[in-house]
Amino acid sequence: MRVLVIGGTLFIGKLLVKRLLAEGHEVTVLHRKKENPFGRKVRNVEADRNDAAAVKAALSGLRFDAVYDIAYDLERGTTGAQVGATAQAIPGEITRYIFMSSVSAYGDGLNHAEDDPLASDIHHEAYVRNKAGGERELFRLWHESRFPVVTMRPPFVYGSENPFYRETFFWDRLRNDRPIIIPGDGNRLMQFCYVNDLVEACFGALTRHTAPGRAFNIADEKPLTQVEVVTEMAKAMGKTPTLVRVPRDLIHRHGGNAMVPPYYFGQYLDLPPITEAIGRVKRVLNLSLTPFATGLKDTLKWYQRQPGFKKKVDFSFEDKLIKAAKDLGAAKDVARPGP
Repeated sequence: MRVLVIGGTLFIGKLLVKRLLAEGHEVTVLHRKKENPFGRKVRNVEADRNDAAAVKAALSGLRFDAVYDIAYDLERGTTGAQVGATAQAIPGEITRYIFMSSVSAYGDGLNHAEDDPLASDIHHEAYVRNKAGGERELFRLWHESRFPVVTMRPPFVYGSENPFYRETFFWDRLRNDRPIIIPGDGNRLMQFCYVNDLVEACFGALTRHTAPGRAFNIADEKPLTQVEVVTEMAKAMGKTPTLVRVPRDLIHRHGGNAMVPPYYFGQYLDLPPITEAIGRVKRVLNLSLTPFATGLKDTLKWYQRQPGFKKKVDFSFEDKLIKAAKDLGAAKDVARPGP
């Protein structure tokens, strides 16, 4: 098939392109750079995914059978209107348009099924309303003209080549025998998705005739508490973690932020919980999910081969937080990790 990947040069998209190439598909990547990591194996098209007119002009003369819309502009956002306009600007007889959404599209809440309502267009978080809005726009096209959309709703994605400082954040502290800060009581729920599983779901949706018109939750079936997540990270490394609970209000007073450095619990990880029920992706796409422990071990093996595994890390902010908490009598050491 002639496949267009919007994005395709980092993490999820990069692994997906490799998968498509391995199966003999003709792949084009559309992004904002003049080159891509695949060289001549992949056609490179330079355009801003948020600009439908620019996308249409850049793709002039080409035809596609399928599209993977992976890219989201973290700086400016990618609105629902931009997603819909770009989808309609791509030339060809499109048989699949697979859109990378997020569990965030639900807005909040636990154990969501795919048919649950999505967040409103006035949600206070731009990322949430943009992902929900993108899905609404694409499913509107499905209902109006049977535009063959499929959406994926992963939570925290982990795995080799993750550009976000997430699992490697914890391994950097574990390899240095450092204490790990647990925000609050450590019971906030988290749910993860192994990048290899996500790519397999995307690939499976390419040809499964029952996929169009559907959204797919994809994640580990069992959410974990923050303490349980750190414990699993440690097990992958063969370590026993030293955990120190620090109140969130103290963390925030000292400048801790889940979104920007200095991080205290990885990048984007200390967020209000949103979880989802897993079932449709296994039934419809016949996907077998990778156990969290297995995915972590594979990811750690990758990280141990990277130059960053031995880099020096600045722990001064965490030392300041732990000291401030102990001075207030608020810090609690956790000798034996548990929920």
